[in-house]
Amino acid sequence: MTRAVLSLGANLGDRARALRTAVQALRDDGLTARSTLYETPPWGPVEQPPYLNAVVFVRGDRDAAGWLARAQELEEAAGRTREVRWGARTLDVDVVTVTVDDGTPVRSDDPALTLPHPRAHERAFVLVPWLSLDPTAVLPGHGRVADLVAALPPDDVAAVTPWEHLH
Repeated sequence: MTRAVLSLGANLGDRARALRTAVQALRDDGLTARSTLYETPPWGPVEQPPYLNAVVFVRGDRDAAGWLARAQELEEAAGRTREVRWGARTLDVDVVTVTVDDGTPVRSDDPALTLPHPRAHERAFVLVPWLSLDPTAVLPGHGRVADLVAALPPDDVAAVTPWEHLH
């Protein structure tokens, strides 16, 4: 059994529906918690519309590669294409961390799945929703999520706003 922190985002089409559909599908995979939705500015060098983002916790009998495969299945089901790196997308699901039941973090330097996620510590759209779910969370190799959020530029944190249209 492992636990994973997954970051979900969408900025094309019906963003909320894409996230709700992915969260619903993860219920069968051991969803244990989900954040509210947050609207966030796009990240990266490509001009595009704002995202809706969320973080979920899942627990199941998948290993790290299994969580990545599931993330890719969800993206494919949402019609994700991969033409432009950091471009707009119907659904993006990143595996942020995976831990075994005794709390040991899974580490990976594989280019297909680097764990913990190599840029999670600098992304407010991951850290703010994660912190809302677990104020004691730790990003392996980087420290407490609360401290990571506090170290981010205040404008980056302020730009991650709860989305009021949840239903």
